[in-house]
Amino acid sequence: MTTQGKTQITIINKLGLHARAASKLVAMANRYESRIILFKGAQQADAKNIMAVLLLAASKNTTLEITADGRDWEKALEEITALINNRFGEAE
Repeated sequence: MTTQGKTQITIINKLGLHARAASKLVAMANRYESRIILFKGAQQADAKNIMAVLLLAASKNTTLEITADGRDWEKALEEITALINNRFGEAE
């Protein structure tokens, strides 16, 4: 059984990965036991650490690679991808 996976996704909301959006992403990541890492080029951030996520400074149209390693990696990637594709619940 595979215990890790990765996906690429583009930030599409107008304000990018700002404080409120980052907070939602971190809260969601913390629901999972898997280790979840965000990559922006050579930069990487623990998706469970708000400061690390904010330091990525991922603006609109930034492509991120998300990796997850652990028992619940599939569900974690699925829900985080849905959150980003839903613009973090923002109108635009």
